[in-house]
Amino acid sequence: MDDLREFARIGEAAVREAGLYLRSHLGAAVEPSYKGTVDLVTPFDLGSQEILVGRLSAAFPDHGFLAEEGLARTGSSDCRWVIDPLDGTTNFAHGFPVFSVSAALECAGRTALGFVYDPMRDEMFRAEAGRGASLNGEPIRVSGVADLDRSLLATGFPYDVRQSPVNNLDHWGRLIVRAQAIRRCGSAALDLSCVACGRFDGFWELKLKPWDVAAGALIVREAGGRVSDAEDGPFVLDAPVIVATNGLIHRAVIDVLRMSNPAGGNDGR
Repeated sequence: MDDLREFARIGEAAVREAGLYLRSHLGAAVEPSYKGTVDLVTPFDLGSQEILVGRLSAAFPDHGFLAEEGLARTGSSDCRWVIDPLDGTTNFAHGFPVFSVSAALECAGRTALGFVYDPMRDEMFRAEAGRGASLNGEPIRVSGVADLDRSLLATGFPYDVRQSPVNNLDHWGRLIVRAQAIRRCGSAALDLSCVACGRFDGFWELKLKPWDVAAGALIVREAGGRVSDAEDGPFVLDAPVIVATNGLIHRAVIDVLRMSNPAGGNDGR
């Protein structure tokens, strides 16, 4: 317990420092490079990752790391940090102030801690397995909305949306006429955190990576929500689809997703 408390203290401080670094550079001239047609990376993604990995590895030299910008390092302990140094890179590169920093700590294959920080609103979402979730130190809970047609949902689209038929467009088309509304904010970690605190009632997305969802999924669960794959089975970090809701609308969302092409592309109907 003492170790976990220290992991949490230093982890939260590192996430906050990285977020404030990003906030201080929002609007600066950005020269991105591209990992795909629309999947970009900026020098600030790398700068944020250097802060996170630098602080955490200095404090916990035996921990491993998995981070978005090309870092996969095995440690000598059973603990590993799963990091997204800038979730919402496209938003950031365009000066749109919706992005986050996300970090989760796995111990013995189980997610023990999760942090998602929105530096523009100074909102720190945090969860510890079995001990609940909080926003800036205050407990949070998922919403009580029980009807899909009164629900505000969130989603996103994969970076290969132009090339691949597995692109979420069919799922979007079916859910947009069933939910009250759908938002596409550009940061999966923030979307999950907003489910956890009741701003959104549900979220689904395809082709996310472990660093996109590790912290947010724990925060949703610890806030009383439900997280699964598209078949309502147990969610794992490399699942092709994540569905996270307040629990009350979970079955309804799953049922609509099952009506679509399971891949989430255009089923021709």
